[in-house]
Amino acid sequence: MSLFILIIDDEPHLPHQIARYLGRHGYEVETVAEGEAGLRVIQQCSVDLVLLDLRLPGLSGLEVLKRIKASEPELPVIMLTAYGDVRSAVEAMKLGASDYLLKGFDLEELLLVVQRALETSAMYRELRQLRRERSDNYHFNYIVGHSERMRQVFEMVARVARSDTASVLITGESGTGKEVVAHAIHEQSPRASGPFQPLNCAAIAHNLLESELFGYEPYAFTDARKQKRGLLELADGGTLFLDEIGEMPLDMQAKLLRVLETRSFFRLGGSKEVKINVRVIAATNRDLQKAMAEGIFRRDLFYRLAVMQINLPPLRERPGDILLFASRFVEDFNKSLGRSVRRISPEAQRLLLAYSWPGNVRELKNVIERAMILSNGDEIQPIHLPQEIVGYSEGRRSGACDPWEEWLTSHPAQPLPLERIVERVEQHFIRQALCEAGHNRTRAAELLGMSKVDQLRYLMRKHGIE
Repeated sequence: MSLFILIIDDEPHLPHQIARYLGRHGYEVETVAEGEAGLRVIQQCSVDLVLLDLRLPGLSGLEVLKRIKASEPELPVIMLTAYGDVRSAVEAMKLGASDYLLKGFDLEELLLVVQRALETSAMYRELRQLRRERSDNYHFNYIVGHSERMRQVFEMVARVARSDTASVLITGESGTGKEVVAHAIHEQSPRASGPFQPLNCAAIAHNLLESELFGYEPYAFTDARKQKRGLLELADGGTLFLDEIGEMPLDMQAKLLRVLETRSFFRLGGSKEVKINVRVIAATNRDLQKAMAEGIFRRDLFYRLAVMQINLPPLRERPGDILLFASRFVEDFNKSLGRSVRRISPEAQRLLLAYSWPGNVRELKNVIERAMILSNGDEIQPIHLPQEIVGYSEGRRSGACDPWEEWLTSHPAQPLPLERIVERVEQHFIRQALCEAGHNRTRAAELLGMSKVDQLRYLMRKHGIE
């Protein structure tokens, strides 16, 4: 499909000369003599580039440019100007024009400028699309859930992303997706065009952590042959993600605190202060309150990091999300492994739902990947799941882990009124249904065989269940 170029110029011959020349090079071209007419064409048609004269009858070229940028900010505009209007052309560039040409230009020069502007515009469109896809990938594919707690996480991520300077502390068990949430915050924030630099504080030897963060000057230590920029500097304009912050030694905690307070630091062996504009997102699976009580984590650093705090619930506390994650992982591994698995069998689903997932989402991802490698067909079946998942379910079926059966067997000789027993049974199964449905009341009502969610609400109020 040929690209559409609009020429807005009131000269009698030049626009038509340009149109013929660009037409011979495969472009579709239309010419108009007034700014208002040009704005109507832009409103009605899909225009790829505008050649705009600075001097026009009626609306000036600068006014037309302002209106174009107000309605179509990404549309490239090249200004055509006489020699005496160079100052106005510079003003046009400040208003968003892609380039300008002095009249008397060679048509080959015009073609090069047009091609460059179109290529740059296409590159920016592609980059923006990739960022949107990457942001959507983190936000929608990997941060999922129907439960009230996950809805609160979604809301907090969106709120935190808008405030792009405050530090963030993400807490949760290993494998709950803390780095994914950090990525999502970065990608939805005004810092999305900047770098995202991750550092796992537990994976770096304590004596190397300082040079990784701050960088160093030549000869700062024996092996320092040349200057190295640290992650704080590399993250300038973007986000530094410090995973497992609870493992950071106390002396480094003090240095990090100073960076957060002053937004500056010195490279190792350096005397020049380096200023930075970095947002710090930290994460931990440790109980930092306990670590502070034990004196191994600084209180002042905790309060500086936890300006905004997000806690990720473990997967066992939101069983309604297990199959959501599983289906997303099936889609991903179909692409990366070249497979065409279409479903997880009902029995395999039951096993996944019954398991406690101590490794959380990371463990579930590994289980689905393993199952898809072992599966030869288009369905994941129980035989493709690890023995600990199958065995866990069999153990629960024996009744040892079922809290209701445990309660019944613990009161074998204690007489209870039938009404009290029915009440206990109702409470148990309502709570179980809500848990399995991720506290989605409509879904819980379906699991309990109720035709209306109002029935469930009535019973919840009756038994004081929130």
